[in-house]
Amino acid sequence: MPSKTLSDLNACSRDDFVAALGNVFEYAPWIAELAALARPFDGVRKLFDAMKDVVDQTTPEQKLALIRAHPDLANKTQRAAGLTAESSAEQMSAGLDRLSDAEFDAFERANSAYRTRFGFPYIVCARRHTKDSILRDFERRLTNDAAIEIQNSIGEIFRIAALRVEELVMSDDRLGVHGRLSACARYPQR
Repeated sequence: MPSKTLSDLNACSRDDFVAALGNVFEYAPWIAELAALARPFDGVRKLFDAMKDVVDQTTPEQKLALIRAHPDLANKTQRAAGLTAESSAEQMSAGLDRLSDAEFDAFERANSAYRTRFGFPYIVCARRHTKDSILRDFERRLTNDAAIEIQNSIGEIFRIAALRVEELVMSDDRLGVHGRLSACARYPQR
């Protein structure tokens, strides 16, 4: 999707705002729609904070629905059915489109174990990882309880969204995030 200037986003209709930012949060254009009500934004950080505030103010059920809207990582069926362009690019950045059969099996086992334990998909900002670091993170997070994993998932969703906003919105200020661990880790988890 082409970039938009912050001033254009401040001035456009709510429908155009949602069209531009509706995929920042996976299958959740309602977040952009509600964030649009807080316009005008004097910077991209204020825009992103408004989007995070929408998520923070949702019910626990809405948070779970947001988490459940995300695809499993390296899932052949979902890839064939069609991931969003954003998810596809993010998974490709971690090499998840080039897995050996053994690696696909490892991801399938990890996805299944995680879903069985928590009832929702494992979410990670794939652009911050390699396939090996993702598998290690699966193992580490499987030891958590569900409340911690809901928090972890929302934090990862925010990291994914920050990278998407950084790509989509041109502004004098920046979020200062990048698609690798060293730079993206600077963005604090809420």
